[in-house]
Amino acid sequence: MKVTLQHLTKTYPSRNKKQPQEVVAVNDFTFEIPDGKLIGLLGPSGCGKSTTLNLLSGLQKPTGGRIFFGDDDVTDLPPEHRGVGLVFQNYALYPHLTVKQNITFPLENRKGKDKLTRQQMSDMALEAAKLVQIDTLMDRKPSELSGGQQQRVAIARALVKMPRVLLLDEPLSNLDARLRLQTREEIRRIQRSTGITTVFVTHDQEEAMSISDLIVVMKDGVVQQTGRPQEVYDSPANLFVAKFLGNPPINVFDGSVKGQVLYIGEEAVLEVPGVEDQSVTAAVRPEGFVLSDTGALTCSLTGVEVMGRDISVISTHPNSRNAAIRSIIAAENAVRDAETVRFDLKKNKVFLFRREDGARILF
Repeated sequence: MKVTLQHLTKTYPSRNKKQPQEVVAVNDFTFEIPDGKLIGLLGPSGCGKSTTLNLLSGLQKPTGGRIFFGDDDVTDLPPEHRGVGLVFQNYALYPHLTVKQNITFPLENRKGKDKLTRQQMSDMALEAAKLVQIDTLMDRKPSELSGGQQQRVAIARALVKMPRVLLLDEPLSNLDARLRLQTREEIRRIQRSTGITTVFVTHDQEEAMSISDLIVVMKDGVVQQTGRPQEVYDSPANLFVAKFLGNPPINVFDGSVKGQVLYIGEEAVLEVPGVEDQSVTAAVRPEGFVLSDTGALTCSLTGVEVMGRDISVISTHPNSRNAAIRSIIAAENAVRDAETVRFDLKKNKVFLFRREDGARILF
């Protein structure tokens, strides 16, 4: 099911009487979600991603814009008529019902020609449970399940009615790190096997990048960039996107361009053809540093962290906006015990941005 958002906007009245202007949660969001794809809505807390999900589900009405499922305008349809499955952050299971009863609950509300027999509901619940691998837990109560198992029940309950669109609102945030990794792989497997168009909301960029076909990066209700995860990582549209994606985070420097050469401090570190002379913000991915005795950029060495196949060189620089610069290099490279360390920079891992607004400068 293709989902189209056209100029979607959601505003709230201000609670501050001294500043009565409206609060804009989602601002002119236009995007098309291809049929059968998993889309990651990504951004910091308060950026509008959960509000967008609530608008898609029908739990909230937009202030402006339209929502289409396929060719159907569902903007004014109530949630129960949209054909969506919604999985909440806190699972929202009924504690007094068994796993089977929780899964079949959405089916019991069907009326008229859509009404199902007990056997039909039981068969559909079992099929959904098998899909998320909890078919052996059907008689247990939620209190008898682990966090990951409860999350699977919530997903099975959303899937049992075969929704046109599946909406996941930070479904992994209550799980520990190992279980989070396992469950996100399960979500990807389930989505691929069902082919249901899925919107996955998260503030965790690693989660979004690992399972999404496309990601949408948001800030203050405004879409900053959309695209395939690797493409957005490799070519951020602005400084916000560059800083938000990546772990360890990107290293940001105050720099300047003179004669089509990037300077950080007094050192000429990289040729940047076509860029006019100006003050810039330069950002370098951790993997963009090449250790060299004659490197163009000189930093003060503060430590080395061995991470198995990689080494993280920790350093500082007067022009760095980061408290510490993290450079990821291969483990076979030896870092000498010295006060300074020198790097050359990989051109495809260096990005320039305008100082005044953080917009990307291409070179």
